[in-house]
Amino acid sequence: MATEIKVPKIAGVSKLYVGRWFKRVGDPVSIGEPVVEIDTDSLTHEIQAPVTGILSEILVKDGGSVEPGTVMGTIDQL
Repeated sequence: MATEIKVPKIAGVSKLYVGRWFKRVGDPVSIGEPVVEIDTDSLTHEIQAPVTGILSEILVKDGGSVEPGTVMGTIDQL
């Protein structure tokens, strides 16, 4: 079963950008491990893996524009 990696809601921010992915498709990830960072004009925020598994899909590449709630990737649970 795949678990989605979503952009969180950040107060006062409606547009964000994917800074960089720390993992590649096929890499193992552990719950709580940073997998991707998102940027605004004033902050950088790391998104942590919600589950342990394998990064199975990256839907928004580095530099891509995202909005809160956007699914950026998926993790297949082990």
